[in-house]
Amino acid sequence: MQTPLFASAAEVGERLAEVGYLADAATATIVFLADRLGKPLLVEGPAGVGKTELAKAVATVTGSGLVRLQCYEGIDEARALYEWDYRKQLLRLQVDRDAGESGWDVERGHIFSEEFLLARPLLDAIRRSEPTVLLVDETDKADVEVEGLLLEVLSDFQVTIPELGTVVAERRPFVVLTSNATRELTEALKRRCLYLYLDYPDAERERRIVLERVPEVGEQLAEQLVRTVRALRAMELKKSPSIAESIDWARTLVALGLDTLDAEAVRTTLGVVLKHASDAARATTELKLS
Repeated sequence: MQTPLFASAAEVGERLAEVGYLADAATATIVFLADRLGKPLLVEGPAGVGKTELAKAVATVTGSGLVRLQCYEGIDEARALYEWDYRKQLLRLQVDRDAGESGWDVERGHIFSEEFLLARPLLDAIRRSEPTVLLVDETDKADVEVEGLLLEVLSDFQVTIPELGTVVAERRPFVVLTSNATRELTEALKRRCLYLYLDYPDAERERRIVLERVPEVGEQLAEQLVRTVRALRAMELKKSPSIAESIDWARTLVALGLDTLDAEAVRTTLGVVLKHASDAARATTELKLS
């Protein structure tokens, strides 16, 4: 059994806070359990609530390498697991032919070897001997078939390569899968994971996050900013402001040298947090900015 990354849930919270990630008790507890039980952690929630940042923060505080598989529509085995370096294989065949070596049995042993294997993120994470955090980001954007590729990795921490055999993890990575829930993930994948739903934080925790990341903004301006962001989230917008956008807004106000978030300041900087014209129009009307 490998050495755990954390001694307790309380330690998770304390160490994450050291790098500016303010986790609530539920988040700290599930991270501790994922580490202690050796289970992948599936994190769902709206975009921009800190799902990806959680994986990065765990990697930072544990001194682990971060391996990231960014999912997208059309991603396949060659991009997620491994592929063979066909150009190098063809070159090897040509060299052997010129040297007078031939025969498929001989050539197969040559070209399906480690020398010609290109490891992609999943295989890379499995083969590492040092502490590693494997981030499978935006899993819901990948096709269902990709989830099938993940099952062997998530349940047995191994990858089977038909030509070479099974590669078993020497040291299990800490695995975080994120999803914006744009589609329902399969039960087979969920069954292999612990589950965490991250929502927007309450006002006090978001204020602390903003101050932690942008201390120059000051207590009063941070409070005004968080109050305005929460008012925006209460509207029926196409895209509500994320925590990351709250932080960007704080940095914007500091860059402009503003010390109060009045109607004019909100109106002129609204594009930092709202990215649709219809959202900006609705906010302008409801906040009476015009």
